[in-house]
Amino acid sequence: MPGPQRSVLGSLVLIAAVVTFGIGAFAYTAGWLTPNRLTSTKLVSALAPPGGPALGHRRNHAKGVCFTGTFEANGNASAISRASMFAAGQYPVVGRLNLATPDPNAADPTVRVRGIGVQISAPDGNVWRMALIDPPVFAVSTPQGFYDLLEASTSKDPEAMKGFIAAHPEFAAFGEWATKAPWTASYAEVAFNSLNAFIFTDGSGAEHAVRWSLRPEARPVPITAEDFAKLGANYLEEDITKRVASSPQRWTLVLTVADPSDPTSDPTKAWPPGRRTVEAGTLVVQKIESEADGPCRDINFDPTILPDGIKVSDDPFPAARSAAYAKSYDLRTSEASSYPRTEASAKP
Repeated sequence: MPGPQRSVLGSLVLIAAVVTFGIGAFAYTAGWLTPNRLTSTKLVSALAPPGGPALGHRRNHAKGVCFTGTFEANGNASAISRASMFAAGQYPVVGRLNLATPDPNAADPTVRVRGIGVQISAPDGNVWRMALIDPPVFAVSTPQGFYDLLEASTSKDPEAMKGFIAAHPEFAAFGEWATKAPWTASYAEVAFNSLNAFIFTDGSGAEHAVRWSLRPEARPVPITAEDFAKLGANYLEEDITKRVASSPQRWTLVLTVADPSDPTSDPTKAWPPGRRTVEAGTLVVQKIESEADGPCRDINFDPTILPDGIKVSDDPFPAARSAAYAKSYDLRTSEASSYPRTEASAKP
């Protein structure tokens, strides 16, 4: 009879096999651009499923739906950042709800990680793009580690995944979430997390390390994976479309400010409870549109596109993601003729 340690290891191996292509949400783009090491091209290629990439689609988070709406800033965040979209007011938003998979036709219940891309635009020309996912921690601490996970999970060597887990003990926290966190049957009930730390600069020039979350107004209703599977392959898009048609859906943007001792370069390490938080305003989703001809289709949700008042920290993932996002964008736009269009969007 296997001991507890072996059972835990076996569970983590299974988790990795099931959610490999979903664990990063945005972090799939991690490209460690050190010469002779990991490049964006190498990583994006590693994300391709056995049958090859879905031409014309994002190389990960290939299944998604567009939305438009507003960010209603309450002015509170101006205390920690001079970013113009934190001044009290309403700002236009284009975004995308998505699943972390390279398969645009994947059934919703087969993908554990969900994501959201958001672009907030201010009248002065400043733009803030962000990409968040629902796990509370990331699976690995470096872009190289993410690539190693991809390689191990697709290796024919039966010991490869065990070796990866042994070399990356930080993976266990993500594995715990993936196996034990409850599912929900609606995007509207999901809390999304930035995981990466950024530096906010206030009006006096003082800097603050910050992570953020989008917390849903809708009450999360837990559902088992088995019951979720019975709802259909495309239930998430169907559900959010109906909800938004009935009334706008809302998420509160909550900024968490680090203490000086909190790590900013490792997204696998959660900051302790009790850190200062600032409710910056509300994301209001007002309209859902098919991605085939929707406003988010050609947006690259590069997390390094930041307004004055926000900059990257020493976390290596945003810069790495930016490089590989660009690679993915170039590939899918060059394959535009392969992208399925609706009847309306196909017209000249």
